[in-house]
This record gives sequence, C-alpha cells and structure tokens, in this order.
Amino acid sequence: MSEWVEVEAVDALPPGEVKVVDVEGVMVAVFNIEGEFYAIEDVCTHDGSEIASGCLMGDVIECPRHGAQFNVRTGEVLSPPAYEDIPTFETRVVDHTVQVRDSRWD
Repeated sequence: MSEWVEVEAVDALPPGEVKVVDVEGVMVAVFNIEGEFYAIEDVCTHDGSEIASGCLMGDVIECPRHGAQFNVRTGEVLSPPAYEDIPTFETRVVDHTVQVRDSRWD
C-alpha cells in the first residue's frame, strides 16, 4: 500500500493556491479549492509539460504552454489540445496538515 506524503500545513496553503510535491517519484500538484484539497499529477496530457504554474480559474487549471484546460477536482480534460484526463490522487487532512498519496497501484 502506498504511503501518505505530507504536503503543507492547512494554513500555509490558502484557497486558490497550489503546491507541488514528489509522491513516490511522481510530481503531484495539490490545490486548495474553496477550502477543499484536490491533487492531480503535475503534467499536461497534451505534451507532458508541468501544469501547476498555469492559470487557475475556480476549479479549472489552464496549461501554461498550449491552453488545454482541466478540472482540478476530477482531472477531466475540458478543452483541447489535450484529450486525455490527468490522473488524480487521494488527499486528506491530519493534524492540520494536508497529505496526499498515490493509490493507483494498491
């Protein structure tokens, strides 16, 4: 079973912000969307570039390179040039600390 990785104290990741962490060799972008935490792989499925530095509009992230958009809550692709969803990860809060894990291979 995969391990939970500490991301940040809840207070240090305010709404509308993102933090990128390494989760067992996978770069994961963790977002605070209206006080809820969501995590997606930090990769645009269009060309493999990072996505966390893109423009965040509510729960939609836009790739900084070619403008593909994804729903941060679900990883669903919303606009081309990407056509494949981004993998999502489990998040939780323990002792006021956001944690994430990659359970895809459990």
